[in-house]
Amino acid sequence: MPLPIGGVGSAGSLPLAGASASAARTGDFLKLFENAINNVEDLRVGAEQSARRFLNGESEELHQTALATQRAEVAFDLFLQVRNKVVQAYQEVMRMQL
Repeated sequence: MPLPIGGVGSAGSLPLAGASASAARTGDFLKLFENAINNVEDLRVGAEQSARRFLNGESEELHQTALATQRAEVAFDLFLQVRNKVVQAYQEVMRMQL
């Protein structure tokens, strides 16, 4: 039985952090992907707002802006890799002969 992999830091901010094995088994794959997209978009918007506050000279620190931007970038990269693996798996299944 595979062991679950825990996230580093605030796992709730990663795109697939809310995913559970039971959700995938019950056919909520679409909902899982929608949640992942929404999480990535929320991180992107947060990074954009942080950069805007920093550039406007508000109370935003440079390191906070850099971390928010990096979180958004890592979340997007993770989501993109998961999407690529899903597409690759779908293509493999479609090549199977019955």
